Amino acid sequence: MTHAPDEAAGGTAVVRSRPWYRQLYVQVLAAIVIGVVLGWRLPDLATAMEPIGTTFITAMKMLIGPIVFLTIIGGISGVADLKKVGRTGLKALTYFQVGTIAALVTGLIAINLVRLGEGVHADPSALEVSGDAGQYIETGEHQHWWEFLTGVVPDSFFGAFVEGDILQVIFLAVIFGIALKSVGTVGEPVIAGVHRLTQVVFKVLSFVMKAAPLGAFGAMSYAIGKFGLSTLTSLGSLILLFYVTSVLFVVVVLGTVLAVYVRLNIFQLFRYFKEEFFLVLGTSTAEPALPGLMRKLHFMGAEKSTVGLVVPTGYSFNLDGAAIYLSLATLYIAQATDTALSVGQQLGLLAVMLLTSKGAAGVAGGGFIALTATLSTVGHVPAAGIMLIFGIDKFMSECRALVNFYGNAVATLFVARWERGLDLDRARAVLSGQIREDAPARDERADAPPEPAPVPPQPTAAPGESAPVPGVEPAAQAGDQAVSANR
Repeated sequence: MTHAPDEAAGGTAVVRSRPWYRQLYVQVLAAIVIGVVLGWRLPDLATAMEPIGTTFITAMKMLIGPIVFLTIIGGISGVADLKKVGRTGLKALTYFQVGTIAALVTGLIAINLVRLGEGVHADPSALEVSGDAGQYIETGEHQHWWEFLTGVVPDSFFGAFVEGDILQVIFLAVIFGIALKSVGTVGEPVIAGVHRLTQVVFKVLSFVMKAAPLGAFGAMSYAIGKFGLSTLTSLGSLILLFYVTSVLFVVVVLGTVLAVYVRLNIFQLFRYFKEEFFLVLGTSTAEPALPGLMRKLHFMGAEKSTVGLVVPTGYSFNLDGAAIYLSLATLYIAQATDTALSVGQQLGLLAVMLLTSKGAAGVAGGGFIALTATLSTVGHVPAAGIMLIFGIDKFMSECRALVNFYGNAVATLFVARWERGLDLDRARAVLSGQIREDAPARDERADAPPEPAPVPPQPTAAPGESAPVPGVEPAAQAGDQAVSANR
């Protein structure tokens, strides 16, 4: 297992931290604050900032497909036994299902305890469905839970990259990686090319990431300018409940899993991913943080093959934040429309949501599509009730994305530990700050054998004289010649 070097030649690395104002997370945080202020004071101008945010997110999505494809192939090619790939995938899917159930149950418990929807007494027939919400409802009503399985196989090789469907990219990468590994030496040049191309793509990513503050500014300005702070306060209690429930899930549930099984600290994990945290917070989606998550997990000590397989798959199958939102929103709509649900019906909802939560991953309005698909499948709760929460959905998308992000970080560490592919000592050193990513790289020349000392040019002997002997004084050499002559 190889990782980025953390020590300079000859001893401990001297870490030269960048000034605080050049740290990416500081710049993104400042951009978020400026975006909120602009959206609050100048909403019309802030709304016009939307192209800045969407362009950055589009640029990031442009690279996610190639990064996932190349990383998975590189990870599979480095596995000695192909059975390990299947075993890792099976363990990851098992963890994803258990984690989704835990997130769904957490949302159900929270809304049953607080019961915010009681007293609203909304009439479903009087709710006007219009705009994007109507399109989401129509899509959700015609969506089946099994479509995410049948849609794994793309229509063409490049179609998966054009459409940006991560599941299809994963499918292609796994098949391609196994094939390269199976052909032996014939595939070695291709594998070497994959590793080189991966470095190039990540370098392009580093260029795009320099625009992250602009992307966060544009996205946050548009959100506040478009929906306004008044929308945020009108249903603030529901937003607050969702945020508190999500924080408790991450700290208590995921933190316990990380501490008990992986033996790592969730709060140190927060600090380690602070740049990704603010990036997700500013853009309201976890996709821009995917490359950084994969890179940092591998740097921590998780095997490259495990990271390359678990993280991209988790972005489609392990959506803890979306699961909490789905169960909480469903029960809130039921309470607000005076729809009584027994414990058995709620458990039936949970079983349906376990499938529908996977059906709209990576799709615009995916949360609403999954919510409508759930309500349409069960039939007890009116789908038009999503209009009650449509206005505040944007303010909950940041929290959903953050929980999804940390859920996949913990899932990858869990599976890596389960597969004995996690360097735990290194992970603890990285999280504690003893090993830093910004440490200078080891000088490759220090690892090379020392070069031999240059040999000085030897003087040539005159005719009739012997050549001088290196390291012997001329006088001693002349005496030896005289003794030789007397003989």
